[in-house]
Amino acid sequence: MLRFRIAALAALAGVLVTATMPAGAADTARFSAAPVYTGTPNLPLTLSLIVAGGGPANFDSAKLVGTLAGPLAPAEVKSLTAQFGADNVSSFLTVFNFVIADSLRLVTAAKVPLPSTPVPDPTNGKALSAALYTAGITPMGRFDVEYMLDNLVTHPIHVQVMNDIDAKYGGPADGNYHAVLTQAMTDLKSAYKL
Repeated sequence: MLRFRIAALAALAGVLVTATMPAGAADTARFSAAPVYTGTPNLPLTLSLIVAGGGPANFDSAKLVGTLAGPLAPAEVKSLTAQFGADNVSSFLTVFNFVIADSLRLVTAAKVPLPSTPVPDPTNGKALSAALYTAGITPMGRFDVEYMLDNLVTHPIHVQVMNDIDAKYGGPADGNYHAVLTQAMTDLKSAYKL
């Protein structure tokens, strides 16, 4: 894999903010009251998530869930299905696959490569869950999935991907994706006692 240049991502972030966000929207999350994460994205963590799901060319959100939850995966899927319904869990998995593909499309189009080394080890579900959960801790000390996604890819890319989800699957599917992912991350925190 190619080395990642932070300056290139910063330039991409600036372009995407200008191109995809309405005036005054830069400081708000879409599905929560969380602040926007505006720091440098944690791309080694992003790469770890992608590799844990099968890699850039073969990402599968069901595989990612299996990696993150390990032997607890069947119970987690059952719990999510009981809470959200089978159709919403299926939609979540489909949209998550799209999220990764679309994020990679955006950075590839901007010629921004991912780092060469994933951190943490993408085969360590507990460590990866802990790192993802930590990436979602806002300055107020609370977990928020939108803050986590901003931390993984930058807020402007997160916003563009949400716009693309809305265009392809509709706003309710976007909201469902965020809700199911929030619950899954909360469940992993509890399961691993993070």
